[in-house]
Amino acid sequence: MSNDHADTAGGSAGPEPDTGVTLYRPIIVAILYLANLFTGFSVLIGLILAYVWRNEEATTEWEESHFTYLIRTFWIGFWVTILLGAGAILPGCKPVMSGLLTGADAHPGDYPTVRAVEFMGRYLDEKTGGRLGIRMFAGGQLGSETDTLEITSFGGIDFNRVNFAPLNSIEPMTLPFCLPFVFDSVAHMRRVVDSEVGDEVMASLEPHNLIGLCIYDSGARSFYNVRRPITKPEDLRGLKIRVPASDLYIAMVNALGANAVPIPFGEIYQSLAQGVIDGAENNWPTFVGERHYEVANYLSLTQHLLTPEALVMSKASWERLSRADQLLVREAAKASVVEMRRLWDIRVDEAKAAVAASDVAVNTVDTEPFAALMRPVWDQFITTPAQQDIVRRIRDMREG
Repeated sequence: MSNDHADTAGGSAGPEPDTGVTLYRPIIVAILYLANLFTGFSVLIGLILAYVWRNEEATTEWEESHFTYLIRTFWIGFWVTILLGAGAILPGCKPVMSGLLTGADAHPGDYPTVRAVEFMGRYLDEKTGGRLGIRMFAGGQLGSETDTLEITSFGGIDFNRVNFAPLNSIEPMTLPFCLPFVFDSVAHMRRVVDSEVGDEVMASLEPHNLIGLCIYDSGARSFYNVRRPITKPEDLRGLKIRVPASDLYIAMVNALGANAVPIPFGEIYQSLAQGVIDGAENNWPTFVGERHYEVANYLSLTQHLLTPEALVMSKASWERLSRADQLLVREAAKASVVEMRRLWDIRVDEAKAAVAASDVAVNTVDTEPFAALMRPVWDQFITTPAQQDIVRRIRDMREG
């Protein structure tokens, strides 16, 4: 007679197979696909779940392969439908896009970039008499930035606000904007992205089925921690600093003598509180908005990164716009930059006031010793003459 508890208690035969619902998540997606025959929309829910679940750390290799198959099945079916529909249209004609376009942003609904795209939607609505508008899905409703970027490139989302960091793996010309200490100030960054340099970098996205519309701020990122003020690179030595899952961020923090710890953004507060990490780095609004200032007592204004953010449009959606509407969309995007910066500057001032009223110790930093350690990092990631030319032009636009 077998002992049902022996494996669990003694561990000699290993754990029993996990028979929970996790193993059947691909089946859930498949059912949602089939249910689309009756609902007309459940396939989109299934697609979003497939993207989200595929990228979870707990996802097994078996699940990942099935999610990939289901995602590919959707897009193959989508494009076959589009092509068949196009074949039914008279030669020389093409469908013209109108109505409520979709926009995605991982930031929460009150974030300046979200509100800027909503402003853009109102601008389009007013200029077209309600023929064009934008419906925003904020707070990561449609998945992570990586997920929504892929969906946008296939035409599943019309507009997408993404940081330049996820674009690095798609287009190398976006890397110069992400280099530590490449920008001296917010004013310097804005001057660059508003110039021909910004236009060239955004144009480099078109071969990847993305139309670059405009560039938003994401603020100056600085280090904050629970241990001590950071006044020189040596003060970072031995500290465990959270970074995004980016090779560039990891190389930067390690070059400064700290230990880079890639963990999800949503885990920073708890990790700081429990001592899993000693610190992190981000901008003023995030430091306050995510309540990190409640657990990190030291904010050191290194301003090591001023990586901007991009508003892109699916090339498939763009090509369905009339020429006049394309010009109007660019006009609306340009107007939204002014609105975004106004809202951003207000948010930064509010965050600074909140920190000033708290127990956080804030110190300024001589950035030159930090920047001097970044040359090997620049050389590691900037490897082509075209990238080097962009970096040179960025540096030439410094004040003085």
